[in-house]
Amino acid sequence: MDETNELTKQVKEAQEVFQQWWSDPLIIQLLIGAAVFIVIRLLVFLANRYVGRRIKDNQIRYRVHKVNAVVGYVVILFFLGIVFKDRLAGLSLTLGVIGAGVAFALQEVIASFAGYVAINFAGFFTVGHRIQLGGIKGDVIDIGLLRTTLMEIREWVSSDLYTGRIVRIANSFVFKEPVFNYSGDFPFLWDEIIVPLKYGSDYRLAKEVFENAIREVVGDFTEFAKKSWMGIVKKYYVETAMIEPMVTLVFNDNWIEFTIRYIVDYKVRRLVKHQVYWRILEEIDNSGGRLNIASTTLQLVDPQPHRGAVKRGRREEELRGESV
Repeated sequence: MDETNELTKQVKEAQEVFQQWWSDPLIIQLLIGAAVFIVIRLLVFLANRYVGRRIKDNQIRYRVHKVNAVVGYVVILFFLGIVFKDRLAGLSLTLGVIGAGVAFALQEVIASFAGYVAINFAGFFTVGHRIQLGGIKGDVIDIGLLRTTLMEIREWVSSDLYTGRIVRIANSFVFKEPVFNYSGDFPFLWDEIIVPLKYGSDYRLAKEVFENAIREVVGDFTEFAKKSWMGIVKKYYVETAMIEPMVTLVFNDNWIEFTIRYIVDYKVRRLVKHQVYWRILEEIDNSGGRLNIASTTLQLVDPQPHRGAVKRGRREEELRGESV
């Protein structure tokens, strides 16, 4: 009997605690807030799945996913503000003081969020662009609220090839350092190679065959670059540039030096340089000896005979001194 009464008493106490919880407005608000968060996140997840099935273009799909995420967070904050509006009104002064302290402590985080806004609305760069940010070069693969993610290029790998490292850089760096964009409004780069020829080579023939070789390799890039550059001229205060390939000559006391300048798509710079070098070597081989690559020549002098002569001279002086 006593055990039954004890169990009944515990059940009644549990019911009273449960009723107190449900009668507390804060508990109800927390439960509603959690439900709103879960429902909206679920809707965003379902929307992203639908977009992933319908949209095949990676860049468009990425942008839609980002927009869905931002809209979802905004809606969550909006509903949470409605649910907790009575409490937020009473805590306005306290929240102001706390906000000032948090802003000071998290100034780097706030600067990174401001950088995110600037990146998206000021057009510094977007996903897919090749940039240099914070001393790191790479292709942008993600732009988050606080960090930009790059697939790194160069470092120990020569030319513009991936290293395999993924680097995350704080968005605040857009306010601290220059942002180099290799592929923004003008997705082409100027590149140069230098070819030294021996004196006595036919420099007229060299200029002709080099110009023909470079036009053969980069002719398509030149036409596309001209159209793209016209957009740059209309958008910025910049003069018309020399888009056509150019071969220039200088000479010094060692050789005749040709500089071959051309324009190329930023994605294939290394491949095109390989093709240009290959064509130039073919033309030099086919020149019948009229073109010859120059190279630095070093002459090494053996110091041993000189040291032997110095020793003999010293010995003769010592003998003369002894005879005296």
